[in-house]
Amino acid sequence: MAAPQYKQQYKQSYQRIRVNDYNVRNRNVTNIRPALKKRRVVKKKTSPVAVVFQFFFTLLFLAVVSPVYTDLVTRPVLKIEKYPAIKPDINAIAYPTRAYLHNNHVLGVNLLSGVQNKKNEMQALYETYNLPDLENRLNNLVASYPKLQPSVFVWDYESGKFADIKANNVYSAASIIKLPVLIQTFKAIEAGMLNINDKISMTDYYKSEGSGSLQFKGVNAVYSIDDLARVMITESDNSATNMLLSATGGMNAMNSSLRKWGMKETRINDWLPDLAGTNVTTAREMATLLYNIDNPNFLTLSSREKMVDYMGHVHNNRLIHAGLPSDAIFMHKTGDIGKMLGDAGIVYTPNGKKYIVVMLVNRPYNSQEGKDFIVKASSLIYNYMFNINL
Repeated sequence: MAAPQYKQQYKQSYQRIRVNDYNVRNRNVTNIRPALKKRRVVKKKTSPVAVVFQFFFTLLFLAVVSPVYTDLVTRPVLKIEKYPAIKPDINAIAYPTRAYLHNNHVLGVNLLSGVQNKKNEMQALYETYNLPDLENRLNNLVASYPKLQPSVFVWDYESGKFADIKANNVYSAASIIKLPVLIQTFKAIEAGMLNINDKISMTDYYKSEGSGSLQFKGVNAVYSIDDLARVMITESDNSATNMLLSATGGMNAMNSSLRKWGMKETRINDWLPDLAGTNVTTAREMATLLYNIDNPNFLTLSSREKMVDYMGHVHNNRLIHAGLPSDAIFMHKTGDIGKMLGDAGIVYTPNGKKYIVVMLVNRPYNSQEGKDFIVKASSLIYNYMFNINL
């Protein structure tokens, strides 16, 4: 009996332990689950600042970002140009340097053009043989003026013979640059861009010191193209030159024309009076320009007649003209900026000979020797050309 009782007591104790253990475990779970459940249900409150930020961020996305992506998707499908009013500049793409590197401007387009592969508008001088005897005489004269640096070019119309003393060296052009401006003016008239009777009003902007009388005239005085061209040559008027240069397109247009004509060294870099001497040329190029005044493929007869009239009445007769006899005819243009003295023109002798002579002389500032050299060289050249059978 003892053994069964013991087993019965043990069984009851074991069951009691299991029940107690279950109750303990069940109580713990019961206590934990409501807490977890409550933690899941309770939500953290959102800050009003965050709500405002989210609202504006959403608007920004809809206004800026969304249209971009929508546009990227819809345009290729619908084949719509993004900017239909804007067309690509093919010239800018193909020639990106033209915006800052050009020497020509046509119909609003910058161009980089040269004369190497194009036929020049001016005809080149027909040069046959040089004149060594005349060159020797001129070099001897140069040697007697050691302070001077002369450039001389002489060319005979009949034979094509020439004398060259540093004729390709670049010199300041001074007022001789007005000859290209004169031709540019008449080329513009021939092209219908100007009329010789067109009027231009004087303003303070155009007035320039130095040679010429227009600088002393009143503002708003009106001058015709003919008036301005005449005083530009006869009086070497700087104000008239600037007015004509402006009327024909300015310095860029002038330099572009010089290249088209075939002048590689002659260029204009400053408005007159250009006392610094930045406007330059060579004796040979200026002789070529003078020669083409008679070229019917370059200038019309009416243009030539006007230009010869102006150049035949230049007031300054103290340079090449002073070395010629009174019965010789001379049409020309002088230049003087103190450090450079020059003269360029065509001489007609009484016996029917005709020759071009250009002299450019660098000298000590305003030195009288410059004038003396030009007068003596002019007399020497005339006597040679008049008396020698070329």
